[in-house]
Amino acid sequence: MATETQPGGPLAGLRVVEMGQLLAGPFCGQLLGDLGADVVKIEDPERGDPMRQWGRQLPQGVSLWFSVVGRNKRSVTLNLREKEGQDLARKLISEADVVIENFRPGTMERWGMGFEDLRRENPGLIMVRVSGFGQDGPYSQRAGYGAIGEAMGGLRYVVGDPSTPPSRVGISIGDTLAAMFATIGALAALQERNSSGQGQIVDSAIYEAVLGVMESLVPEWQVTGYQRERTGAVLPNVAPSNVYPTRDGQWLLIAANQDTVFSRLAKAMGVPDLADDPRYATHGARGERQSELDDLIAGFTSGLDAADLEPLLEEHGVPSGRIFRPVDMFSDPQFSARGSITNVEHPSLGPVSMQNVFPRLSRTRGTVRWPGPELGAHTEEVLAGIGISGDRLQDLRARGVA
Repeated sequence: MATETQPGGPLAGLRVVEMGQLLAGPFCGQLLGDLGADVVKIEDPERGDPMRQWGRQLPQGVSLWFSVVGRNKRSVTLNLREKEGQDLARKLISEADVVIENFRPGTMERWGMGFEDLRRENPGLIMVRVSGFGQDGPYSQRAGYGAIGEAMGGLRYVVGDPSTPPSRVGISIGDTLAAMFATIGALAALQERNSSGQGQIVDSAIYEAVLGVMESLVPEWQVTGYQRERTGAVLPNVAPSNVYPTRDGQWLLIAANQDTVFSRLAKAMGVPDLADDPRYATHGARGERQSELDDLIAGFTSGLDAADLEPLLEEHGVPSGRIFRPVDMFSDPQFSARGSITNVEHPSLGPVSMQNVFPRLSRTRGTVRWPGPELGAHTEEVLAGIGISGDRLQDLRARGVA
């Protein structure tokens, strides 16, 4: 079981100051912390990160969501609207490798903490800036939420059933994509700093992060005028590749659209001649009859329980997988063998399970060392490192600065 220890992993020794809140900036901090960086999270003394109150389940008033996104971080409270709070933040940043912020563009500059201000004291600083629309352009000053970035980046339009309005993915995918691109940018900038000695800005816009994963959507429109539409659970003309019902009420995803794989599926279904039927023998033919082929396969799968269907398909080399919920993850041998879910001791909830650190490194693997800490849990420890302790710290606390 993970407990609070010294940072380890490939980024051990890297110092990060996280000034973001909610999800996009903090998820970038989580990723860096997972890989061993020392992440100091600056929060408002009164309210902290709003993520501390978010989540559909709040046992004992505790956000399980924050226990994940706040993990491996040290929480320091500073009022950044006060000059003294800004001065202390600048001191912390002057000794950091990376600073992360996801305020509306211009906020850091108003606080005297724009990149040019910070780099005067720390020329090698990497400043990661995550926002809805980026640091420039006509939309840069707009409030930018993940959902808006998903809409403008092209994702929302293609998600869902064609009979319904555009849908959303069931997680905050726009924010997390922007955070992942921000993390990649931070690591790239750190690598470049090894040769130049200079820091730089990493500008990660949510709408661009979404756009970046939209495959060939843009050239399809520009070259051919083809507009991708919502297609529900399938990709048009790629068959069979869908979710199919089982007798015991579960759903199994089967991906057998290649000719050789479809032949193996036909054998598993007990109708090997189906692979030679001109209606289904080629990729193009199956695509033209996608709906009727799906109905044919569903008739087969609905006659078997998932526990019998899965090994049958595996025996025939047909890629398949159940649609997992958490209950399935906890009982699955693959999750167990790789430790995909780990346990960490929470100060008020006891053992809490959460997803482990990904990706895995063979020699310097990252770990979950502790869950999201109590608000300000590390203020005294961190500020002592820059000479703030005793009566000075008490005075700052009494005045709401720390």
